[in-house]
Amino acid sequence: MKLAKPLMAMVDGQNALVLDIGMAGAFVEHHGEVVPGARLTLVFRWHGEDVEYVCEVAHTEVVRESVGGVSAVSHTGVRLLKAIGDSESRLEDMMATFVGRILAAQKVNARGLTNGADGEIILARLGEARRIRTGGFATYRFNKGQWQRKVGSAPHQPTDGFTVAAYEDEEELEELCRAYEIADEEGRRLIQLVAELSVLSVKKR
Repeated sequence: MKLAKPLMAMVDGQNALVLDIGMAGAFVEHHGEVVPGARLTLVFRWHGEDVEYVCEVAHTEVVRESVGGVSAVSHTGVRLLKAIGDSESRLEDMMATFVGRILAAQKVNARGLTNGADGEIILARLGEARRIRTGGFATYRFNKGQWQRKVGSAPHQPTDGFTVAAYEDEEELEELCRAYEIADEEGRRLIQLVAELSVLSVKKR
């Protein structure tokens, strides 16, 4: 996700900015130069808690050369290799919240509403740590104006709907279905991203 407002971060103990973020990687602006394949530590905060990962440099570019003793500034794409502590669950929560806000805004625009807070809360809750001992996945497919629900062991996202953990709340999923119906192509892709966070919570157990 391209962040409208960069996140303040630290890369190997030096100030940095997170420009884009995802479950598998990040795009950061930082001081100094690195090379592809190098390992580094990325730390930023979410809701007052550290999100810390050991990362591998995938690609990098110097955007401002070193001048007069001031170190160079680079834009670097990194792969997230190893979460420190509870960082993975915090990153999932952050991504669900960000995507939920985007979807809520799209819903408000589509319906001409003035307040999307309720929708934002519902959408952002998918994938959070409400765990019960129910395995498997639920796939929702939207075909000819009708929804079809199938419970099984396949975690894959369909082209015409989304797949979530089977334990997710039915009322919240009804809200997600309504959001999917009115969303454009990009909005539906974001809904699948939210759903994938729910799927990941099952895969980790």
